[in-house]
Amino acid sequence: MSVISPDKTHSLTREQIEFYQDNGYLHVANVFTEEEATFLRDEAHGLLKRHLDADSSGTSFGGWGSAKKVADGPMKLFHCHNVQFQSSAFARMIVDPRFTDRIADLIGPNIQLHHTKMFIKPPEQGAPFPMHQDYPYFPHENDTMIAAIVHLDDAPLEKGCVRVAPGSHKLGPMDHLHEGGHHLSTDEYPVAEATALPAKAGDVLVFSYLTAHGSGVNVSGDSRTTVLVQMRDPADRPMTNGHLSRGQGMMLRGFDPEADAGTGVGSESRYLRETYGD
Repeated sequence: MSVISPDKTHSLTREQIEFYQDNGYLHVANVFTEEEATFLRDEAHGLLKRHLDADSSGTSFGGWGSAKKVADGPMKLFHCHNVQFQSSAFARMIVDPRFTDRIADLIGPNIQLHHTKMFIKPPEQGAPFPMHQDYPYFPHENDTMIAAIVHLDDAPLEKGCVRVAPGSHKLGPMDHLHEGGHHLSTDEYPVAEATALPAKAGDVLVFSYLTAHGSGVNVSGDSRTTVLVQMRDPADRPMTNGHLSRGQGMMLRGFDPEADAGTGVGSESRYLRETYGD
């Protein structure tokens, strides 16, 4: 059996697809095995240690300013973009058919990377985030942008698991406050009242960038470790020239029907160049 193949080997059920369409999110269990999740968790914490040892700017911070609207006290968060360039394990993870084939059932056969980001919420003071949509950060014309959070260890309630407002994607872009990061009114959309989505290591949580979501404080004695993968249909055009990343435009599945990356060494986006200039 060929390893490199156009064949689709994994699928969501019709019920899962309908649930996503109705609610704007989907919890997919056991996408990766527990052993794989443990390996990837070790990779994530090893990557964090290397950055801390190198005193890399921005690796550790006290959470977004808006986190103070969710909880008081000292907070901390570790994060890192473009993890697939820093560990081959994550490069393999984001193109794994068990992952991308299921995403294809939601946004189509061609899947293009927007960015990746590792989050580690440390024990007892892992920073929260108020409810928000991802749309304000990188709006697109057709709203195919989808987020997938790969859980590398268990994320129960006490670890500050992700919470969502089911069906909020049907409201379209919502008015956000811009104090310490884009977020919705904490009075109208309190994190504590949103639907909690505890997950196990190896599970993947998928949601539209129009789905309101947030998370609580990690008050447990263990870290919460996740990798966020933002993806889109390559034919879905960005409405701003922002939130660019080193890996943006990489095809995770299928192909780019418009050959937007061009043929030059830089492989820059032809659309962004022609629309927004150099």
